[in-house]
Amino acid sequence: MDSAPPPRSSRQAAAFAFIFVTVMLDMLAFGIIIPVLPHLIVELIGGSMAQAAVWVGAISTTFMLMQFIFSPVQGALSDRFGRRTVILISSFGLGVDFIVIALAPTVWLLFVGRLVSGICAASFSTANAYIADIVPKEKRAAAYGALGAAFAIGFITGPALGGLLGHISIRLPFWVAAGLSLINFCYGFFVLPESLPAERRTKRIDWRHANPFGALVLLRRYPQVFALAAVYFLINLAQFSLNSTYVLYADYRYGWGTQAVGYTLAFVGLCSGIVQAVLVRRLMPKLGERRLIMIGLPLCVAGYLIFGFSSVGWMFLIGIPFLCLGGLAGPPAQALMTQQVDPHEQGRLQGALSSLASLAGIFGPALFANLFGLFISNHAPMHLPGIAFVLAACLLAAATVVAGYAIRHVHPAQPASPQPAMPMHGEFPPVADVVTHDTPSHHQPESSP
Repeated sequence: MDSAPPPRSSRQAAAFAFIFVTVMLDMLAFGIIIPVLPHLIVELIGGSMAQAAVWVGAISTTFMLMQFIFSPVQGALSDRFGRRTVILISSFGLGVDFIVIALAPTVWLLFVGRLVSGICAASFSTANAYIADIVPKEKRAAAYGALGAAFAIGFITGPALGGLLGHISIRLPFWVAAGLSLINFCYGFFVLPESLPAERRTKRIDWRHANPFGALVLLRRYPQVFALAAVYFLINLAQFSLNSTYVLYADYRYGWGTQAVGYTLAFVGLCSGIVQAVLVRRLMPKLGERRLIMIGLPLCVAGYLIFGFSSVGWMFLIGIPFLCLGGLAGPPAQALMTQQVDPHEQGRLQGALSSLASLAGIFGPALFANLFGLFISNHAPMHLPGIAFVLAACLLAAATVVAGYAIRHVHPAQPASPQPAMPMHGEFPPVADVVTHDTPSHHQPESSP
């Protein structure tokens, strides 16, 4: 005798838990190889550090380039064939690809493996579209905040876990990443329902928009979305000032070693998680998307300026809460964009946004790293080790101005109306409940990031 279908809220909670874990695993898979990939490359090419540095740069750029190209492709495919199919294929492909990387006997095969990883990891855009399908408009900021928390968990856990496993075996982190992805695929295959009914899917794939530049044309059709997307791009570009210079900057200016850097990164992740999963959800009903954006961006500017001009380590630490409070701006900005776009174009919207983030990842690291190197060199126009963070503050100041213009022209969200054709639509469970009870215990953050 068949068991009765679970209540809609239970199905929704299980679906959100899967999306949460998928995003976390994507970031975990990205972070877990950071401490071991350069050493594996050195091993494969015979021990030359100089050549390994060239390969690391090429592989990192290729990974981000693949995400830039394939994020809108996955978004368009999910609009046509459904979110579930695209997410499951990506999870399975990522698992198989990590097995290939773990077995790679040559650096060229490793390069191809990372290329495929970049394609499969582009499923983040489809995960965002899935959230737009199942969550009422007025609650999407909290949901995207939870996804930001999943990103933070992966960011904290990935490099630490990779370093621990890599100490045992240089290839073990890739096997663990493969196992996690394949377990996630199996879980989704049996649990994840489709969020986009057949009658709401596009009739055909619009290849004009299924490419990163065509996706930007889609944004252009919605001027208010285009302006908010520019804010989204500037936020992501500024973020790479940390990704590309933080370790070198902390060592150069404060003499921090790997242990101190690890502790401060954990502090960043904890603060960011609290902001994304707790403060966003609690402040949204009181302040609304517009106010939250205009509060978060200036706080982020202050955080970067503190980073750039701090002459001692304790002053730098003061900037971390300011920077993390700047995360209040991201989820409401993303929620506002989903409210301005037709339901059948949500996948392409998220694909376009992921492409913008990947585009920032292609150019950001080289920009900030070269600036850091220039301003500590003998040829520097002035000695300013924190130039990368100062530039990031300037970019976010510009983002604040653009956001102020954009939010005056967005249409207010209307309460979501019931849509019987969508089995996943309904009351969204509290984010804290989903994060705390529906995710594996070993991934639970202390303060529900």
